[in-house]
Amino acid sequence: MPGDDPLASRSAAAFAARLGIAFADPGLLERALIHGSWLHEHPDAAPGHNERLEFLGDSVISLVVSEALHARHPADDEGVLSARRASIVSAKGLARLARRIDLGDAILLGEGEAQRGGRARVALLASTFEALAGALFLDRGWAGARDWLLELAAPELEADAPAGTLKSPKSRLQELTQRSGERPAYRVAELSGPDHAREFVVEVAVAGEVIGTGTGSSLRIAETAAAEAGLDALERRPARRPERGGGPGPDAG
Repeated sequence: MPGDDPLASRSAAAFAARLGIAFADPGLLERALIHGSWLHEHPDAAPGHNERLEFLGDSVISLVVSEALHARHPADDEGVLSARRASIVSAKGLARLARRIDLGDAILLGEGEAQRGGRARVALLASTFEALAGALFLDRGWAGARDWLLELAAPELEADAPAGTLKSPKSRLQELTQRSGERPAYRVAELSGPDHAREFVVEVAVAGEVIGTGTGSSLRIAETAAAEAGLDALERRPARRPERGGGPGPDAG
């Protein structure tokens, strides 16, 4: 049962105290902080890692954020609201919230993952934050989880940034390339690592030309990184001059 491992119990208790939240079932928080790499090295210490809670927390966060944005930005249409939500619930956005509460320090990681800088990895922070939200929902109910998330994410929920800056790199790249009638195409160039520490390398191409490469622990993260690299590459290119028609070329004569 959760709580059987002293290290996991101490880590969860210290984190709960720092958050100022008393869990009715401390085992839920303990499980939310257990990464698969830690369980792989301590198979008898706990009944499972945090992926089931991550699954639940993803939906909880999305609904809380959607409801809040709908209420706080009445002039925004569906597209702008979707862009606002994406900027908050993306891996990068959730990692920002995780850093705000120093979540990385509380995660139980395997030695290899910790040595690779797992506590600072965007995807790992985001997935653990989702697990934490799932644990809060099960322990404190909808109202408790909602109130906590609204308070923590208040700066992002209240922000009135231009809609264009809220769009994901993939959306911005697609809009940019569609002007020339092309669509970006993503492909997995390389996949490595064990199940609990996958690493994807993704290439994005436009009109058959690879313009960006990205790496991440999930396909979504790698594609986003590739899109960011592609946008950067396109923005660095000099603008094409319009071709002149009519007269002879410089070598004619």
